[in-house]
Amino acid sequence: MTDTAAPSRHPFAAPLAGRDAQRILRHAAAADAARFLHPVQQALLHRRGWLKMLAPRSCGGAELALPDAVRLEEAVAAVDGSMGWVLTLCAGAGWFAGFLPPQTARAIIGTRRVCVGGSGAPTGHAELEGEGYRITGRWDYASGAPMATHFTLNAVLREHGRPLLDEHGAPRIRAFIIPAALVRMEPSWGSIGMRASASHSYRVDGQWLHRDHGFAIRPEAATSPGPLYRFPFYSLAFVTLAANVAGMAAHFMQLARPAMSRRKHSMSGLPLLEAPGVAELLSSKEQAYGAARAHFYQLLDDAWAQVAAGAQLDAEGAGSLQAASLALVAVSRQAVDELYPYCGLYAAHEGSEINRVWRDFHTASQHSLLLP
Repeated sequence: MTDTAAPSRHPFAAPLAGRDAQRILRHAAAADAARFLHPVQQALLHRRGWLKMLAPRSCGGAELALPDAVRLEEAVAAVDGSMGWVLTLCAGAGWFAGFLPPQTARAIIGTRRVCVGGSGAPTGHAELEGEGYRITGRWDYASGAPMATHFTLNAVLREHGRPLLDEHGAPRIRAFIIPAALVRMEPSWGSIGMRASASHSYRVDGQWLHRDHGFAIRPEAATSPGPLYRFPFYSLAFVTLAANVAGMAAHFMQLARPAMSRRKHSMSGLPLLEAPGVAELLSSKEQAYGAARAHFYQLLDDAWAQVAAGAQLDAEGAGSLQAASLALVAVSRQAVDELYPYCGLYAAHEGSEINRVWRDFHTASQHSLLLP
């Protein structure tokens, strides 16, 4: 199966309408300067329902087929990296609704202008107390934190001050979702890129949470029956993150060509794109990127078809999807890094569009899952 697989009938099947792309791009520079998404960008996320696109239909989400969601995330990232990242991370956190008790999921996803942020590191603890847990800790890198209505977190379970252990003697870790009213955001995001993602830290100081707000992220623990919740978590994470990096790389290459066309070779005086090897370099990077992207989507479409048909994505399939994701990221890194020196001082100017894309790309590609 390839990119020509049977199209979804869902209205999100077309990755991104041109008018929406224009709205996102029009405000990207202002969002970068303000260090958070522009109100028009935020409104678009809510109006289109994108932040609920991976939540179950039964609780008010769209339950979008994963390949359609990934293509949308890539398309948004190809216009504005920060907005693509917030969409991906917050919609991804909304996916956890498929693992919550249905009544809890409906209450959360039904929240006005719902946006779920969060962090995966287990940097806090949850003390067993009655019908729930008392949560304490600090978590980093919650993209979209200023607009979050809820936060997810991982915490070490404790009882009487001592960690609860699993069958292997390791501390038990459980995921929770907590209303933003019980959370204190701590501004901490100072990266050179992805500025508008506002991926700040947050703290919870001894807040009690009912056990229905805890969940496990395993296919067998899903409370919603759709194939989206039987797709392995790490496979979902790899493909969504890789698509964002790929979108930013595509944006950079799109801007690199006109940037290079304005320059002349210092020795020959020829327009840079007419100098020996330069046009070939750009073409080779575009071709390598296109091949890696096509392979990535072929494997993603095949994996989704397998899970949607009721089968389990086995270790070999998950490994192939991970390898294709990392290969796409590697090709994207090579394209951006090798073309950047040809783009001139314009590309080094903080206020230029290509510089913003370059900064966003190199910040997003630092995610630990994307290490070679």
